[in-house]
Amino acid sequence: MFATVTLELLKGFVETLKIFLLTVGFSVPLGVVICMGSMHRFTPLRVLVRGLVWVIRGTPLMLQLILIFYGPSLLFEVQGFDRFTAVIVAFSLNYACYFSEIYRGGYSSIPVGQFEAGRVLGMSKTQIFFRVILVQVVKNVLAPMGNEFITLVKDTALSRTIAIYEVTYMGQSFIKKGLLWPLLFTGVFYLLFSGVLTVLFSKLEKKLSYIRS
Repeated sequence: MFATVTLELLKGFVETLKIFLLTVGFSVPLGVVICMGSMHRFTPLRVLVRGLVWVIRGTPLMLQLILIFYGPSLLFEVQGFDRFTAVIVAFSLNYACYFSEIYRGGYSSIPVGQFEAGRVLGMSKTQIFFRVILVQVVKNVLAPMGNEFITLVKDTALSRTIAIYEVTYMGQSFIKKGLLWPLLFTGVFYLLFSGVLTVLFSKLEKKLSYIRS
């Protein structure tokens, strides 16, 4: 029985892993775009982007997921996203907004003197950004990004709201058979996944510890 349960949970974990990797792949660069928009000198664009970030961060991810999946058909009577695509769209947009604020905070924390020192040394704006600023921003955002990644691992369970067969869904399905322990056993998968990410980000932080902002 244990082998059967583990095999089913592994199938669900594959879906969890796919959601995590695709969300990270889309949200990390999208967060940069949103960050640039929220810091843009063009006021209407800046206000619009910050308004979007405020709405996304101020409402539950589950609500956003339901709206993106069911919204198009119920509101406009058009074919919407399939279940898995809706999950990726909702998760990517949500986390991109959180990442954008982390980026903005990391960039704003760089002293103005760093830019001025680069100009004094005759460096171009591009050289200053990539050789001086970017590495410091990466160091500053690494810890909060690590926290968001671990949160994302757990948030993947929300995809079961629209019947995605991720690991929690698979564990809960055994309750109908009178078994509770498979659902509790899913916690091991989350703990191991989070543990791997914790170790990875810890090593990255040590690698960048030589940088002083």
